[in-house]
Amino acid sequence: MKDWFHFEGEAQLITPALLFYSERIDRNIAKMIKMAGAVDRLRPHVKTYKCKALVKRQMNAGIQRFKCATLAEAAMLLEMGVSDVLLAYPLVGPAQTAFRKLVQRFSGQLSVLVDHADQLLAWQEFPDVPIHCFIDLNVGMNRTGVRPEQADELLSLLTGNLIFRGWHVYDGHIHTADLQERKKEVDTAFRPVQDLLDRVGASYGGELVCGGSITFPIHTAYPERSLSPGTTVLWDNGYGSQFPDLDFAIAACLATRVVSKPGTDLLCLNLGYKAVAAEMSETPVYFPQLPEAKIINHSEEHLVLQTNEAKDYPIGSLMYTLPWHICPTVALHESAWLIEEDRIKDKLVIEARTRFY
Repeated sequence: MKDWFHFEGEAQLITPALLFYSERIDRNIAKMIKMAGAVDRLRPHVKTYKCKALVKRQMNAGIQRFKCATLAEAAMLLEMGVSDVLLAYPLVGPAQTAFRKLVQRFSGQLSVLVDHADQLLAWQEFPDVPIHCFIDLNVGMNRTGVRPEQADELLSLLTGNLIFRGWHVYDGHIHTADLQERKKEVDTAFRPVQDLLDRVGASYGGELVCGGSITFPIHTAYPERSLSPGTTVLWDNGYGSQFPDLDFAIAACLATRVVSKPGTDLLCLNLGYKAVAAEMSETPVYFPQLPEAKIINHSEEHLVLQTNEAKDYPIGSLMYTLPWHICPTVALHESAWLIEEDRIKDKLVIEARTRFY
């Protein structure tokens, strides 16, 4: 059986190249919806793919609310006519002015995260614009957010043009491989949130946006929670190898070629840091064709593999590799080739990979 990543005409491909696989993406979207139980429970995060074409596929499947991390991603979603966008990042300084301009320019509702009183003072400087706010709750990630025990005071400060929309609960620190243990950790992390909700009462219910790609299936058991996966659309080797219970299909890979053979057991590929993210401590890419190969050098434009099978790969050989972390890898590419029915169907622009100026 032919490996899933091969396609007709691949010999003409200039590398390194980012490839998206249409049928696998559609299956992942369908699986995400099925796991959620209802399409209107989903608020997917677009940070993984930053691409209008993949957002459009989800909209065609009935998903109408999205989450993003940057102003560029927010602008992309609003330009597409998305009616409800959550910019899940605390904005400060000139970024707040840019946010205000987006609110004034588009009809879709744009919300932002808040987690500190100083942010609210700055937002109040725009009294002519309604600022829809989700309070970001720190449940253990210790990156942003206010502790649930201290969120009551922040909630009381949402007055005037500051409109309370709901709560944002990201438990991205939970990476336990065992599903049952993962469930226990998610429930433990959520207890202070439930205490908060009990304290403030139904009048401050709002939308409850919970989880990420790893934990959202656990949050599906609670109908009042919105679900916020992101990597599920493309998946990657990191999540695929660590969390087999989730069973999404890897739908993106990188094509590369052998450009040099500096030793009898060495292959140099045109797959440097500028083509694949390598910020994790784990091996940045996995080669299905050479599962035992060892990366011995990785730099800006080169990746050197050590393998006893180097003799079988002449100069110019095309190889496929699965990134460990697909999200920052996509951001390194201006476009991706869409593979559909085993051939190149289209060239997709990664519109929101750029900074917002």
